[in-house]
Amino acid sequence: MRITLPLDPPDAPPRGRIRWEIAIVLALGLGQSAVYSVVQLLDRLTLSTPLADQTATLNPAQSSRELFDLVYQLLGIAFSIVPVLLVCFLLWRSSRPRLGALGLYGTRIGRDTGWGLGLVLAIGIPGLALYIVGRLLGLFVAVDPGAQSSYWWTVPILLLSAARAAVQEEFVVLGYLFARLRQLGWGPWSIVLSTSVLRASYHLYQGPGAFIGNLAMGLLFGFLFLRTGRLLPFLVAHFLIDAAAFVGYPWAASLWPALFGLPAH
Repeated sequence: MRITLPLDPPDAPPRGRIRWEIAIVLALGLGQSAVYSVVQLLDRLTLSTPLADQTATLNPAQSSRELFDLVYQLLGIAFSIVPVLLVCFLLWRSSRPRLGALGLYGTRIGRDTGWGLGLVLAIGIPGLALYIVGRLLGLFVAVDPGAQSSYWWTVPILLLSAARAAVQEEFVVLGYLFARLRQLGWGPWSIVLSTSVLRASYHLYQGPGAFIGNLAMGLLFGFLFLRTGRLLPFLVAHFLIDAAAFVGYPWAASLWPALFGLPAH
């Protein structure tokens, strides 16, 4: 298999420092989410309510007052991007392409976007089928991706949340970890498997089925990232999948209320 890795990061630090750096980056975001997700799953599994009758809300309202709800939403999105800024700072190159170590080159944008659109079809449809089957088998909690409020800014905030998820996950899981783990001497498939398990772990709060689905997504993304070395297709695909889920939730829930844990009308 042809492997096309991103450019080498500048001035690789000692291995011990890289390990501490990875631990800090993950503790600031996705690693922290993974720990909370494991605890949340254990909490859910030990409740008297069956897993299939529980609900996980991804973008809940933060306040009953519109202005403060908006402020809290914006603050949450802004601060969650800090780990992304950190990895960009750590892997920034003095020469162009500045973020080549993350797989961002500023070229072939149209082609990379097209690949991202193709990935939406390859992942989105099977992902929806997996969710439906998982709900029927009791492996997923009912996932409510939409916000509880209905203000003029609700859809823009949901789109920002989708962009936040795409940027945070793909910059860190694909771009940063692939670069740093390669510097630690890990083989390509060890990197793909470990990052896929991480991706699956911070979705465990949605139930065991979410672990399986996101593990498969991580393996596919990792395999293709090894072949292309380009991050933009995965940013595009992730954003579009989450945007469709977040914004399209009210319509989908009205058509299939049982899948979302809602009473039929």
